[in-house]
Amino acid sequence: MILYFSGSGNSLAIARQLAEKLGERVLSLYDAVNADLQGETCIGLVYPTYWLDAPVAVKQLVAQLVLPKNAYTFIVITCGAQTNNAVWSVRKILEQKDIQLDYCHKIRMPDSSAIAFGRNPNNQAWKFDKFASRVDLIAKELLDKRHRLHFSWFDPFGWILNTKKVSQKVYRLTLPAINSEKCIGCGVCTKVCPQANISLIDNKAVMDNRCTLCLACLHFCAQQAVEVGGKTTIPERQYHHPSVNLKDMVRRG
Repeated sequence: MILYFSGSGNSLAIARQLAEKLGERVLSLYDAVNADLQGETCIGLVYPTYWLDAPVAVKQLVAQLVLPKNAYTFIVITCGAQTNNAVWSVRKILEQKDIQLDYCHKIRMPDSSAIAFGRNPNNQAWKFDKFASRVDLIAKELLDKRHRLHFSWFDPFGWILNTKKVSQKVYRLTLPAINSEKCIGCGVCTKVCPQANISLIDNKAVMDNRCTLCLACLHFCAQQAVEVGGKTTIPERQYHHPSVNLKDMVRRG
C-alpha cells in the first residue's frame, strides 16, 4: 500500500507510478488513518517537502497511523530541490512506533510553492524528463527490497526554520487568503483542501486556521481568487501535475 499527501498532484502522480510498477494500491494519508493496514507487507509514504521539512499535516497523520511492524517500509519525497528534514522527521515518528524505515529517496518535481515568490512552477517542467529515470530506479530498488536511506540525515537549518518562533513568521509568507471580490462561491477550494480548512459562508469562501500550505486552493481556483502575500494570482502560473485533474484532488469524506 502506498500512502500519499498531495496539494498540486505531484506526490499523487508519483504514488500512482510507483504503485503500478510495484503492484500496490494507493490511498491518501487521510483515509489511511482509519484503514486496516495490518495485512500489508509493504507500506510506502509519498509526500512533498514544505519549508525544509515534511508538511505538518503529514507528521500529524503518520503519528495517527496504525502500521504493521513487519512490513517493508519506504518513503519517497517529491521536492523542488532539497529534502532537508522531510525524511528525518517522519523517520523519527516511525521509530516511536517501533517501525524501521527500510528505504527512502527523492524525486525532483516542479515547485508549486514557487508562485508565492513570483515564479512560475510551469517553467520547471524540464524536471519531468530529467528525473523520469529516477522513478524507474526507485521502483527497481523497491522491488528488490533494498535497504538504502538516501537523504535521511538531520538538517539543523531545517530544524531552526521549523521551530515555533521562526515558523510562525515563515508561515505567513505563503499563507493563502481569499480575495472576496474575485470569489464567486463555486466551492472548488472547499473540495480540494485536504484539511477541510475552507467553507462557504454567504456564497463566499472563508478560511479557518488549519492550513498546511499545500496551495491546492490557489492552483485549482479558476477565478484566481486565492492569493498569497496579497499578490495577484496569474492563471499562467497556476500549476498541477499534468496527469492529475480536479476530480483526482477532491477530498474524500
